[in-house]
Amino acid sequence: MNELLKDFSFEIDFDVEWGDMDALQHVNNIEYFKYFQIARIAYFKKNNYDNLFTDTRISTILASTKCKFIYPLAYPDTISIGARVDLIANDYFTMKYAIISKKHQKLVAIGDAKVVVFDYVKNKKTLVPEQIKKRILSFEKTEVQLISQ
Repeated sequence: MNELLKDFSFEIDFDVEWGDMDALQHVNNIEYFKYFQIARIAYFKKNNYDNLFTDTRISTILASTKCKFIYPLAYPDTISIGARVDLIANDYFTMKYAIISKKHQKLVAIGDAKVVVFDYVKNKKTLVPEQIKKRILSFEKTEVQLISQ
């Protein structure tokens, strides 16, 4: 595990692709959001959330996301993406991300996301299932803030 990601409970490595770059020869800003998505989905799979969500027709929807760009990426490089949940509310949780360039051994971007739990049968948001809360709390290295709305 990369020391720069020591506060993250989950890490995934991913190769920067030639097609990720733009005309200015650095990774286009939209690609960072794809990297966050890759980490988020892999985090869910690691914790078997996808099985629970499939069985209940309850899943997640990305409500908002943002990224702070710190250092430019370019091809070729391999990145390490850290992901963690830092807050759980009644019907959503928030995730934090960090992207590290292995080539430069630098933090290149940080981001966060609000992930809403959604019931696809009732077509509306719903409570975070207790089973998911328990899995998150047991998986995370750092304290997860619990709030009631």
